Amino acid sequence: MARITLISTGGTIASRWQGTGYAADAGGDTVLATAALPEGVEVDVVDLFNVNSSRMTTELQLTLLRTVREVLADPAVDGIVVTHGTDTLEESAFLLDLHHDDPRPVVFTGAQKPLGATEGDGPGNMYDALQVAAHVRDAGVLIAFDGKVHAARGTVKTQTLAADAFSDPSAGPLGRLGFGRVDLRHKPARPAPLPQPAGTETPRVDIVMHHSDADATLFEAAVAAGARGIVLVATGAGNATPELVDAVSEAVRRGILVAVSTRVPAGPLAEIYTGGGAVDLVAAGAVLSGTLRAGQTRIAVLAALLADVSPAERPDLLRRLIDAPAPLPGDHEEPAEQQAA
Repeated sequence: MARITLISTGGTIASRWQGTGYAADAGGDTVLATAALPEGVEVDVVDLFNVNSSRMTTELQLTLLRTVREVLADPAVDGIVVTHGTDTLEESAFLLDLHHDDPRPVVFTGAQKPLGATEGDGPGNMYDALQVAAHVRDAGVLIAFDGKVHAARGTVKTQTLAADAFSDPSAGPLGRLGFGRVDLRHKPARPAPLPQPAGTETPRVDIVMHHSDADATLFEAAVAAGARGIVLVATGAGNATPELVDAVSEAVRRGILVAVSTRVPAGPLAEIYTGGGAVDLVAAGAVLSGTLRAGQTRIAVLAALLADVSPAERPDLLRRLIDAPAPLPGDHEEPAEQQAA
């Protein structure tokens, strides 16, 4: 028997009608009872918290991180499934992946339709996540959703309501599930895991978006609000304006960790343009986010701030967290059977 621990945190998969809308209120045992169990799997349930994931906080994410470590301290546990709301699932999964140093998997899943809905997707996603947790090893933190397996890194919510909610626009899924099998094309490239954060501090990290007519007002407001990290969501391959470059330079001078992502769905950032572009932003001290988008870039900045390193070392640490080697071209083309149920 594979012994899997289910950590329940709320989300649509645990949501029921409240009279004016849906909200998470069902415990993990109730959610688990809706799904069939894969053969040879037994499940223990931990009800950690129960929130709509749009209300996720760093404090709750760190609680989840510590709980995963505590569960994996038991050598009899073979893997973990985390049920989580889809709004911020990509952020929580990536934070755990940056710190995950165990060959046993942590598999996130959730639902687009609420608990008990006709033709709901929660039971199938739960079954698949348990299957992945029972069979895959040495792949870090994963997301099982709508018959696909995704790496935590780079995977974002790309559909607001459709069942196929998650994808990595720059790389594609790791593999698929079906007919009692977990077939992975490759394992994700990951940087060396970070130690667990030692303290309880939750530094403020803000996200500011560039757009036509944008100036530095909102960026400077984040600085004034006490942000210790800021993600600038730029246009194109990482471009903004000379005014924003000046604001970034001043923030970096004050010890604020600045990263640059992009509002474009897919592709890497690149130092191509000056005149306020990525060339100038990097020269001002910002770190480009590779293929990570805003939410996960913010998590990388947060993890760098939580790490036990000096302020001078944080930009290099952030670069390491962001610049994990990408899979070689063609790695997502031909699936290789990994594991039978």
